Amino acid sequence: MSAAHPSSARRVRCLAAAAAALALVPAAAAAQSISAEAAQTAGYSSDGSGAAATQIRLFGEAASGVRFHVEGAWAARSGGESDAFGSAYPYENKIDLIEAYGDRLFRPRGALLGVRAGRFRTPFGIYHASDYAYSGFLRAPLIRYDGYFALSNTFLENGVSVAAGVPRLYVETALGAPGDVGEAIRPSGLDRVVRLQASYRSLIVGVSHITTKPYQSPRFAHGDASFTGIDARWMQGGVELRGEWIAGQPFDGTRTTGGYLDLRVHVPALGPATAVLRAERLGYDAIPPFALYARRYTAGARIRILAPLAVSVNVLHQSGLPSQRAAAADVALTYVLRIDGRHLR
Repeated sequence: MSAAHPSSARRVRCLAAAAAALALVPAAAAAQSISAEAAQTAGYSSDGSGAAATQIRLFGEAASGVRFHVEGAWAARSGGESDAFGSAYPYENKIDLIEAYGDRLFRPRGALLGVRAGRFRTPFGIYHASDYAYSGFLRAPLIRYDGYFALSNTFLENGVSVAAGVPRLYVETALGAPGDVGEAIRPSGLDRVVRLQASYRSLIVGVSHITTKPYQSPRFAHGDASFTGIDARWMQGGVELRGEWIAGQPFDGTRTTGGYLDLRVHVPALGPATAVLRAERLGYDAIPPFALYARRYTAGARIRILAPLAVSVNVLHQSGLPSQRAAAADVALTYVLRIDGRHLR
């Protein structure tokens, strides 16, 4: 079954949600810069699932150097159980406020001090939406997908994050309450996230740790969810290599380990195409028959047809996922419209 674009009414409601969230941003008396971006995606997978999604973002600079970012999303998926198209957004057939935060960067004597407050993605490892959405990959890494006993790319925090150090070496600490969307919803509590990042020339390396509450049923998931991860990114000459390795416990008596390695190539010889490759694995140690050990290999491309229009195609082979076929092909068409230079007065 193919996916249809969301109705005009849904698009209007999504825009209204994002506009309402903008009220969280400090108001500016003078003229301030604001940009807007809207993205629509429709996709189909050979595993029998289809999807449609709309995201609307408002971002820019408000008063006194405070930058803001507000994002609302609607998405729905049809067909059987699948993790296709779940790279960065939930598919619950409802409008969600994804992010709504303000941040400010200070540079005292060449040092770095950044403060972020509001609703933002959990700052663990490689976590920004732009790292996964519209990147050429149409599925989230196994270690970052709802239901695979690790982290989720739809984890959100309502709280404060502070980063301090120098541009090439800094530590970020976040404290907040879960504001998750999608199927993996953590109970209320205090989340603690710490991330150390260092860079040298074209290489960025980070180490992260999170302590939070399990999103699984409290009937059997006791204790804390605690994970530590290492991530690395390298880019040069249109070639990007990145990956993460994450290990920890989703709740007492269990352990999850896994990671992925991505290769993205965008060089003149490929014209409008970006080639993508991913290799990944996941291990969930639990009492049989609940244990899970999976591998997945993905190859594909993102091809820009027109300036705002692109098609992404992935073929993949996987093992160890009982509800997933051994092989599948995913395709999605995305249209992105961006408006820059608007002003609020």
